[in-house]
Amino acid sequence: MKITDINAGFELRNGVTMPYLGLGTYQAENNQEVIDSVKYALEIGYRHIDTASVYENEEGVGKGIKESSVAREDVFLVTKVWNSDQGYDSTLKSFEDSINRLQVDYLDLILVHWPVQEKYKETWKALEYLYENKKVRAIGVSNFLQHHLEDLMMDCKIIPMVNQMEFHPYLVQQELLDFCNKNTIQYEAWSPFMQGKLFNLDICKELTAKYNKSAAQIILRWNLQKGVVTIPKSVHKNRIASNADIFDFELAEDDVAYLDSLDRDERSGPHPDHFDF
Repeated sequence: MKITDINAGFELRNGVTMPYLGLGTYQAENNQEVIDSVKYALEIGYRHIDTASVYENEEGVGKGIKESSVAREDVFLVTKVWNSDQGYDSTLKSFEDSINRLQVDYLDLILVHWPVQEKYKETWKALEYLYENKKVRAIGVSNFLQHHLEDLMMDCKIIPMVNQMEFHPYLVQQELLDFCNKNTIQYEAWSPFMQGKLFNLDICKELTAKYNKSAAQIILRWNLQKGVVTIPKSVHKNRIASNADIFDFELAEDDVAYLDSLDRDERSGPHPDHFDF
């Protein structure tokens, strides 16, 4: 798998290309901070921006895209339906609210943020409606374990195209990744740096010396070579640029295997089965 271009990506089941690397905007303030970070990311080559209604920064993200020199159709824009908005009608309203805040006519991808019991199937039906009516180019889920996916797939018309999960060397969940690959569900990583904990560990020390790359760059490259889309978050220009400098090297297979071997089933964020909905 040759991954050498920030503008390229993995092809989803319906033929839409999802860029390998995106800018995460979780905890970015809905002011000039997020506007500037989105504009800068687009300026240096990012073409994938990830937000969510619960981040409360969709207005700023939309302004950043609009004020950039990049055409809307060249940006892969993602948002998510929050837990309190789940259900059929409320999901459709959440979508309208999101595109109004983002000042766009359509989304490239919309995700069910968490598998809220007794609601996510109705939420999914609403996303299917949006997809069938060309309001969104792709639909997917976030934080869905295999049993959630299997339950959803029993009744859905359209299998999720994406599953965005916490993913890093201490939480590989290879069985879930394999299940998604088998069912052509694109895996995507949130919190690839373990909410910053990665930088306090020595797990990449030898690899940083071997490849002359930072720990962050090693981990992001590992994500991509695992076939996983990744969306590191930052509002700092130097880090946004550094995170994108991962297309000029390739990890050896044994180094990928080494990072896989660190899996501890250890989460930095909530467990999908125990999240306080």
